[in-house]
Amino acid sequence: MRKIPMRRCVATGESLPKKELLRIVRTPQGDVIIDESGRQNGRGAYLKRSREAVEIAKKRKALTRALECEIPDTLYQELMGMFDDES
Repeated sequence: MRKIPMRRCVATGESLPKKELLRIVRTPQGDVIIDESGRQNGRGAYLKRSREAVEIAKKRKALTRALECEIPDTLYQELMGMFDDES
């Protein structure tokens, strides 16, 4: 039986399987991007794939703390846009 890699959401604090989370990365150049592959180079933080988790992260500045840089509002808008289809 294979071990399932677990990661902790920076917003909710839940430990979830890595595949159920979004990875947000601060690249070595200082850009903050959403890492679709999970293999992008740079400092990463995981966020639960839900609108509520994105709202909590923005309110508590959880991504700012985890990535040690300012997070642009456009990234939060992009994250929220990912969940508009599900509503």
